[in-house]
Amino acid sequence: MLSGLSAFPLTPVGDGGVDEKAFAKLMERLVSAKVDSIGVLGSTGSYAYLRREERARVAKLAVEHANGIPVMIGIGAISTRDVLELAKDAQKCGASAVLLAPVSYQKLTAGEVYGLYESVCKTLSIPLCVYDNPGTTHFEFSDDLHARIAQLPNVKSIKIPGVPPALADARSRVDRLREKIPSDVSIGVSGDAFAATGLNAGCDAWYSVIGGLLPDTCLAISRAAQAGNADEATQLSARLEPLWALFRQHGSLRVVSAIAEELGLVSAQNLPLPVRALRYEDRVLVRRTVSDLELTT
Repeated sequence: MLSGLSAFPLTPVGDGGVDEKAFAKLMERLVSAKVDSIGVLGSTGSYAYLRREERARVAKLAVEHANGIPVMIGIGAISTRDVLELAKDAQKCGASAVLLAPVSYQKLTAGEVYGLYESVCKTLSIPLCVYDNPGTTHFEFSDDLHARIAQLPNVKSIKIPGVPPALADARSRVDRLREKIPSDVSIGVSGDAFAATGLNAGCDAWYSVIGGLLPDTCLAISRAAQAGNADEATQLSARLEPLWALFRQHGSLRVVSAIAEELGLVSAQNLPLPVRALRYEDRVLVRRTVSDLELTT
């Protein structure tokens, strides 16, 4: 299941907590588009801002609304104790896989990160995807550490943070990692602007923020790359450069939130405080980008 387009939807959050109706609506778009898998409670899913019971509820709703599409649940938390509890909740609700980033307050050592994954893998009966996200965790995986962790039971994918922009360099990056990990562990690219290059360079999966909102747009890129049509995938991604520019300027979460509101899928307040929506002038640019690129699906 950890291949193709894995779409990561928002978790809309209002004054009363998670907006379950809006979340269900986002899930319905992904089911209708027939994405390969759905990743909930990732960074775009605001997992770090939600209580355990809220996360368990979102996980349950995701599985119930997925219509058989595999669902991967984020279980990242600061303490190993909390991660283990979240892993238990994810498995109880019927998740097909879990996603784990080494979240921390104190900067972790490589040995501590390995120990985290070792502890969690002992409790799992479903696949685990390693979430390599140094921008959030401030921890940088080495390929050697990835190789050690990939030997643990149930580790089945590594979500890498983008690739170099040049295809040859990207292919070299992917090949170096693949040489060190078991053949049954997939490599998935994140950072949506890098997705076409990553897929063309040999990544098995695209773990996509914008795919959680505009699945058809992202499926076109993913399917082109999977079919070996590298130029088409690159061109489809290049067309979205105004969107990637917004991501670079404001971060993907706030931009996706604004687009979701523009499309009438979520209410105006859909981000967990203290995170706030884009300012009016920035929203005008988002609205223009949505219109110019015809971003509806």
